[in-house]
Amino acid sequence: MAKYVDGFVIPMPKKNLAAYKRVAKIACKVWMELGALEYRECIGEEMAAPCGVPFPKLARSKAGETVVFAWIVYKNKAHRNRINARIMTDPRIAKLMDPKNMPFDMKRMTMGGFEVLVEA
Repeated sequence: MAKYVDGFVIPMPKKNLAAYKRVAKIACKVWMELGALEYRECIGEEMAAPCGVPFPKLARSKAGETVVFAWIVYKNKAHRNRINARIMTDPRIAKLMDPKNMPFDMKRMTMGGFEVLVEA
């Protein structure tokens, strides 16, 4: 069965990267403990796209911001749904997800679930 991926794009104030890294490390630990196959959080570095729409434009990032591109890999969609149900009740994640404590504007984050089409 094909793997399933939750993907995220987040406009991130550069001044908040250290705080975000602390949040991401905790989230990574919890997702992996609960069964995710892979967890990645990536900070934009080379953002000038030779074709298509550059990530900063796509994410509507502002001056002083970069883009976080992140994903979590699961065995399949049912596996993802089971893990995410447990994530939503985990007190470590509840503490992290308080919008007042997030190092970015959660309303500007985008996310989606993706079935893996090709894998190597």
